[in-house]
Amino acid sequence: VIQYFRAMGRSEGLQRMGGNFLRTAQNRVVVRALEDISLELRQGDHVGLIGHNGSGKSTLLRVLGGILHPTSGSAILEGQTSSLLNLSSILDPEMTGYENIEFARIVLGIPARERAALVREVEELSELGDFLSLPVRTYSSGMQVRLSFTLLMARQPEILLLDEVLMAGDARFSEQARQRVDQLRRRTGILVFASHVPDQLRRMCHRVIWLEHGRIRRQGETEAVLAEYAAANRSPA
Repeated sequence: VIQYFRAMGRSEGLQRMGGNFLRTAQNRVVVRALEDISLELRQGDHVGLIGHNGSGKSTLLRVLGGILHPTSGSAILEGQTSSLLNLSSILDPEMTGYENIEFARIVLGIPARERAALVREVEELSELGDFLSLPVRTYSSGMQVRLSFTLLMARQPEILLLDEVLMAGDARFSEQARQRVDQLRRRTGILVFASHVPDQLRRMCHRVIWLEHGRIRRQGETEAVLAEYAAANRSPA
């Protein structure tokens, strides 16, 4: 279960400058990324997040993933969570690819008896070949995405948080990543997926939350919300 109430705080002592920007008494500018968010997700919910850049999608995912903490209210998660929000964070650049695999195995709690299977899975999906024997700092950004994605997807989570990771990498890897996420999605308890791509949200989510300036503008059945979002953002003739 995910329960999330009144994220990112109160405005006492702050002067609103417009939109989500406020000024403190010390003349510092504060960006309120989310405001008065209240939602509850239960087993079986596959929910999409849509909204313009800066609407709060990634911030909401980071709060749900425990990366950020609300300045008021609470975010309560019950269940094992896997989040593809900052793919590079799982990697140690000074360690080799194989050493990172072993480190991830320990962090993820994967038993030693499954080590060989994990290594084979990473080798096959990442297609990094001999680069797995080299330090990660020698990898290109695309190669780091391949390795970190494969490691984060190595274990079936109860709660899966995604931030347009399917758009990363070349076409071949993106398709492999999509297939892997589809496998996990069918078995995961709760999915929260932020995307700008309506077709991805239609395929993966039965409910969509439309965020605007850090607030929930609309939430409901996927097609209904996407239709209203498209109408509101249609360029005038």
